[in-house]
Amino acid sequence: MESPPTTTRAQDNRVPADLDARLAALLGNLAARRGIHHADIALASGDGARRWSAAAGPADHPPKPGTPFFIASVTKRFIITLVLQAHERGELDLAAPIGRYLPAETTTGLHVLGGIDRTPAITVRHLASHTSGLPDHFEKRRGGPSLNEHLAAGRDAVWTFEDMLRTTRERQRPHFEPQDLTAARQKARYSDTGFQLLIRIVETVTGRPFADLLTERILAPLGLERTWLPGHRPPDPATAGPSPLHAGRRRVELPSLIASSNDLYGTTGDLLAFQRALLAGGLFTDPRSLERLTERRNRLRNIPVLRYGLGTMFFTVGRLMSPGRRPVTLIGHSGATGTWLFHCPELDLHLAGTVDQTGGQAVPFRFMARCLDAWRS
Repeated sequence: MESPPTTTRAQDNRVPADLDARLAALLGNLAARRGIHHADIALASGDGARRWSAAAGPADHPPKPGTPFFIASVTKRFIITLVLQAHERGELDLAAPIGRYLPAETTTGLHVLGGIDRTPAITVRHLASHTSGLPDHFEKRRGGPSLNEHLAAGRDAVWTFEDMLRTTRERQRPHFEPQDLTAARQKARYSDTGFQLLIRIVETVTGRPFADLLTERILAPLGLERTWLPGHRPPDPATAGPSPLHAGRRRVELPSLIASSNDLYGTTGDLLAFQRALLAGGLFTDPRSLERLTERRNRLRNIPVLRYGLGTMFFTVGRLMSPGRRPVTLIGHSGATGTWLFHCPELDLHLAGTVDQTGGQAVPFRFMARCLDAWRS
């Protein structure tokens, strides 16, 4: 019989004792679930007056709150920030076709539907809002297992940008035409491929590598010293190594997959600081940039419980998930390894965390709903 998980609280927590007990119980129950090895979470009120952070895991090697972890697709919040900053600076135009910024050898034949190459109709905004119809290179492909299958099984994989383009052209098919963005609603389907193209676009228009743009335009201005791109070093040399990924209770090593993904390592503290600055408009010079993040709320066809804006997920915590409570909204982003960074505007509450699970994409939402219940009890 396994020992119950050990919970370690951050030393600077500031919440009432009853809320502390409720959150600790929720975290302990999460870490004790079958198929979960550990969890690291943080919550904070908008003004910072109330905050709570803790980690729970095996008693023989208890995790510490604030340990860096692979944030997976939460990185898309950083990518869209760079895209909107570039738009503000006149380095790119959201309404421009991607062929203005990427060479023909990159774009030709990426979106062939009905025998017609529709790639010239794809704009930067299409990519940012998942309305291009492009497939997701992590999903099903002809002639072999998908990257999602590799990840879920804890098998490492490596690919390049060029590999992704070949997969898109030769082993996948588009789902629909690039959408009319002047319409009230559009078809939307989550596609990591689109955000990899966005990274290449901002690199091209600025002449700077992705890692340097992150440092110069986000990490250094905000003092985020424990967030970094794999293959590089964290700004703070004393930063601990990232917590390991697990497939259930089995530790897995996926260094090539992590490096190929272009997703970041970070901590709950850095993520909350980033989100506060983002929502306060501190990373933009034009107030319209912040508004653009939520300008659309299209339902994702491959994740129908979510709606999507520009690099922004919307999840409604309704009465079925939170009986007896008024519905509230979570706005932010999650990742395939059970990572999350969201803000609840109705409660002005920030939430961040991870379970570091290769099949953990569904874990954050029900858990965050329970945290919201505890917070407003």
